Amino acid sequence: MNYVVLMESIVKIIFIICAVVLPILIVWLNNRKKINESNQRTQIVLAAIEKNKETDVEDLLKKMAPQKKLLKEKLLTKLLWGGIIAFVGFSIFASNIWLDYLGGADPEMLFLLYVMGGILFGIGLAFIINYFVGKKMLAKELEAEEKKLAAEANL
Repeated sequence: MNYVVLMESIVKIIFIICAVVLPILIVWLNNRKKINESNQRTQIVLAAIEKNKETDVEDLLKKMAPQKKLLKEKLLTKLLWGGIIAFVGFSIFASNIWLDYLGGADPEMLFLLYVMGGILFGIGLAFIINYFVGKKMLAKELEAEEKKLAAEANL
């Protein structure tokens, strides 16, 4: 078998795995996780009802519900992802400048990588800007949330 044909086949197989199998696997695992969490909550509620018939099911479900993310946590996640994506975009862009300086690289490939780096850098900057704008706009809500958490901690 020819080495080039073998390499092309391997690349096609890897592409199919990344483009088809991986997204399906991620969705399936996520749905499986949600189903398992729901089944566990159901078993706990049924066991509580069997042991004590007067158990307040609504109160028990509220206590078992997953905690919602805080506003500050959401904003910091945006800052994190913005920093990561902007760094990756800048790195791609800077490495292309270096490759262009060295010469010998395919101009079409360099253009494609310049565009990808620019797009990723722009998306990262958008996340970072979103963080700062959200922080400014949600300042009152963040303060109220912190006071609520402090009051709950004192109880």
